[in-house]
Amino acid sequence: MEEKRQGSRAEGQDAFTKRRWWILANVSLGTFMATLDGSIANVALPSIARDTHTSMGDVQWVLNAYLLTICALLPIVGKISDMVGRTRIYNYGFLIFTLGSLWCGLAHSLAGLIVARIVQAIGASCMMANNQAIVSVTFASGGRGRAMGITGAMVSIGSLTGPGIGGILIGHFGWPAIFFINIPIGILGFIAGWFILPRTKLNKDQEPFDYAGSVLFMIGMVAFLYTASKGEDWGWGSIRTVSLGLLAILFLLTFYIWERKTRFPMLDFSLYRIRAFRIGNITALLSFVALFCSNVMMPFYLQNILGFSPQKTGYMMMVYPMVMAVVAPFAGWLSDKIGSAYLTTGGLLVNALGFALLNTLSMKESMWMVALHLAIFGLGHGLFQSPNNSSVMGAVPRPQLGTAGGLNALVRNAGMVLGVSFSVTLLTFRMNQLSGHTGQVSAHDSDPALMMQALHTVFWAAFAICLFGAMLSALRLTQKTQPTM
Repeated sequence: MEEKRQGSRAEGQDAFTKRRWWILANVSLGTFMATLDGSIANVALPSIARDTHTSMGDVQWVLNAYLLTICALLPIVGKISDMVGRTRIYNYGFLIFTLGSLWCGLAHSLAGLIVARIVQAIGASCMMANNQAIVSVTFASGGRGRAMGITGAMVSIGSLTGPGIGGILIGHFGWPAIFFINIPIGILGFIAGWFILPRTKLNKDQEPFDYAGSVLFMIGMVAFLYTASKGEDWGWGSIRTVSLGLLAILFLLTFYIWERKTRFPMLDFSLYRIRAFRIGNITALLSFVALFCSNVMMPFYLQNILGFSPQKTGYMMMVYPMVMAVVAPFAGWLSDKIGSAYLTTGGLLVNALGFALLNTLSMKESMWMVALHLAIFGLGHGLFQSPNNSSVMGAVPRPQLGTAGGLNALVRNAGMVLGVSFSVTLLTFRMNQLSGHTGQVSAHDSDPALMMQALHTVFWAAFAICLFGAMLSALRLTQKTQPTM
């Protein structure tokens, strides 16, 4: 009898081992789609503006509505998921995202498309807030780092291949195709998730939802990120920028005070008392701010200074996600063996080295030399992201994994927005300083030598950010944080 019981347990364990890789495949698919649609619409904006008879300024809301909605909802969705079930929210997110994609493709007006993108973003936030939590629970007994490496690779591949994939689809089928392509994949993912993902039971003793805190957070976060993204266009000292920035600070400060006093907070700030969670979130924010300095500035270097075509530039920018797709799963697997601290610190140091080496590039470089430099960032970020995610999620109590996953994804998206704003502002400021102009300097009409000097300033600033992040990450080497799951 005992042998039979042991045999049954072994068979059950084997079945779960096989099933958990299917769970990872489903989560990876959702992660890829959600991040892909954050950037795939970039190349469609001119076509959308033409077909909807709107200006390029107005059509930017097709991007802004998606990203701002996700940032506003991530911690809220994470909290809801902890209350009613992560896999349930994740799978419904898959369905909402698919329906939103269908609506986007069928939209005939800009207003309709923007509303559809908000619906799509609601679904994406449901997936983003829960993907890491589902993986953490599924691989709690082993292999979490490796699994995080795969999902981390999906984030970067989705974010950075969007323009390339979008360009191909638009060129052959028109801009609605970038949304219609999600429908069969989304339906397949939803059906598969319904049968594959583990069912979670509703908590009968649910605490009241913090509606006031959620509203304060959404208004404050949207105002903050929108100010950061538009500050350069409006002027950082303009009344509009200062007013909206102060409004954002007021709402976020009120949110913090409310969350500290209310009995059932939407965001439990005690998570930040956990050393690994705190350091992991700060270093992740710094990493994405620095890396998006590269993602935004390198196309200027490739096209305006080296004279590469947009198509060639797109292929060159694919080097980074391709290298990361190889490195991230290996780094995650290695973090299961030796821990995360050495890999995260080393990854940030590699990125710092990458920015230092960018300053050695001249105004005449071969595509292979540039590709080699970009590959360094794929190596560095691949070494950092997966072990960092594993460290963050492994340090959080299981009942709060949804909240932690939402915050981790929020840090990533906020870092992207801040990185774009920081790099563009610094580039413009330095070009104005070098040219002696007091107004805006057009990047496309400026002297290549002047732009090269300005790019060096941005790259050295990103180098300093990575170095500071590495110093913070090294604090993990002084104390081992035991997982609380």
